Amino acid sequence: MEMALEEAEKAAIQGEVPVGAVLVSAGGEVLVRARNAMLALKDPTAHAEILAIRDACAKLGSERLPGCDLYVTLEPCAMCAAAISFSRIRRLYFGAPDEKGGGVDNGVRFFSSPTCHHSPEIYGGIDEGRSAQLLREFFRERRP
Repeated sequence: MEMALEEAEKAAIQGEVPVGAVLVSAGGEVLVRARNAMLALKDPTAHAEILAIRDACAKLGSERLPGCDLYVTLEPCAMCAAAISFSRIRRLYFGAPDEKGGGVDNGVRFFSSPTCHHSPEIYGGIDEGRSAQLLREFFRERRP
């Protein structure tokens, strides 16, 4: 999670919402690190999770990531939860919950949906305080 937090900090410096993600192989190798890049890429789907999944799939030459674990600083939204499911990620570790836009423990609770074909093991609240603080500081500066 430390690496994901570093990516989130880099995102904030670039003016992006500070969310970072790291994808790790079944053997514990860091495959990719990513951060939000919606502004930079002019792409509403350029969430840290999506970029990490895309890069890891390209690196491994596969559309699936079985045995891989995803660390992300914020509870994934519904779009990202769907991508996590479709890519067959083994475990999801996330930091801060997202009561407004989350899709795992909040909102649509994608992995509990009867239409969800694969649900990872889910571990929330990992370094929650640091993740939440990054987000609070970022939005405090932009929303007086």
